[in-house]
Amino acid sequence: PDCKFWKEAIKSEIDSILSNKTWILVDLPPGAKPIGCKWIFKRKYNSDGSIEKYKARLVAKGFSQKQNIDYFDTFAPVTRIASIRVLFALASIHKLVIHQMDVKTAFLNGDLEEEIYMFQPEGCIVSGQENKVCKLIKSLYGLKQAPKQWHEKFDQVLIKDGFSSVEVDKCVYVKIINDQYVIISLYVDDMLIFGTSLDIVNSTKYFLSSNFDMKDLGEAKIILGVKIIRKCDGIMLSQEHYTERLLRKFENYDVTPVSTPYDANTQLKKNNGDPIAQSKYAQIIGSLMHLMNFTRPDIAYAVCRLSRYTHNPNREHWFALVRLMKYLRGTMNFGILYSGFPTVLEGYSDANWISDSNDTKSTSGYVFTLGGGAVAWKSARQTIIARSTMESEFIALELTGSEADWLRNFLANIPPIKDLLSPVPIHCDCQAAIAIAKNKSY
Repeated sequence: PDCKFWKEAIKSEIDSILSNKTWILVDLPPGAKPIGCKWIFKRKYNSDGSIEKYKARLVAKGFSQKQNIDYFDTFAPVTRIASIRVLFALASIHKLVIHQMDVKTAFLNGDLEEEIYMFQPEGCIVSGQENKVCKLIKSLYGLKQAPKQWHEKFDQVLIKDGFSSVEVDKCVYVKIINDQYVIISLYVDDMLIFGTSLDIVNSTKYFLSSNFDMKDLGEAKIILGVKIIRKCDGIMLSQEHYTERLLRKFENYDVTPVSTPYDANTQLKKNNGDPIAQSKYAQIIGSLMHLMNFTRPDIAYAVCRLSRYTHNPNREHWFALVRLMKYLRGTMNFGILYSGFPTVLEGYSDANWISDSNDTKSTSGYVFTLGGGAVAWKSARQTIIARSTMESEFIALELTGSEADWLRNFLANIPPIKDLLSPVPIHCDCQAAIAIAKNKSY
């Protein structure tokens, strides 16, 4: 029934490849070995679950590439999620305009430095030249170096136009024009544009469209599956639809909600017996980690604890996991609201000292707030053994200080506050740890 939609998607992909002059047909040189390719078909969904479009993509079989022959470096930076949240917090404080763009066939823009040959794609073999192969001029999806080449191309274009990249996050770009500024945040091919006015945002979009094949999505509504909801009192980031899908997928939607994600009296221990539904347990933990990392700091501790038993869960671990799902059922509409006040960055640090009888390491936790909402958080098992409550709290403070240092360096590159940046206060409730931190002898 979807046949005509897939045909249109295939035609669109072929047109993009040919217009971009991705390859030329040549005879295969002696000793060269071409790689294969295949078509990938995927439906792309809207935030409400309806089908947005049908996408066909030609993908090279990069797994057959040889290192130091067909490719060298493969890394490609992406914007940190914390950076995106900080930018939304700043947008709520300074009333910035937020628009969104998508780069069509982003990886096709990268220029290849290596000599790579590929078989002609199925359904696109040129009549009379069946024995020839495609010599790739530009990168293609599936190639090992494709993300790296795309980022280098994008970086070169923006730097040439006067943008500067943030030192601690190479995918955030800033440009100051007179008394106005624009900030671009790039996550592979998804792009957020923050500007002091609609005019500077529109001129930036025009510049990007003149250099790449772009799709203008207008005001930002959804980024990486996170809904951006504008309210009278600020900007809210929500994953309500994702949470609902998660609960329905793992059959925990029709449950009785509870008020807390974790029972503090529960003492989880390592399972020495056979695991119970280990694969399903791991799938749920992976889905919860995505939710926790983006918009739900309130489940960070519970997910951190439960993820320690992913390889071998028992009945007690499952009870704790089901409790967490019940908590999510009652808090699906929770999100992070940036109201624009207070306008200073603050951190909060805490630790629990060996709460389990068979555990030897404590847990560190921190959260940073800006503009009325959380911008960075973490709950993690400490890497060393603390011998007292004070020591575990001090270890947590050190971890919090590292994140404060990164956040301060990030904000130092953002125009509205780089000249007004004050020291970042970190709050701790352990008097002994505070005394040690302030004592110059230590």
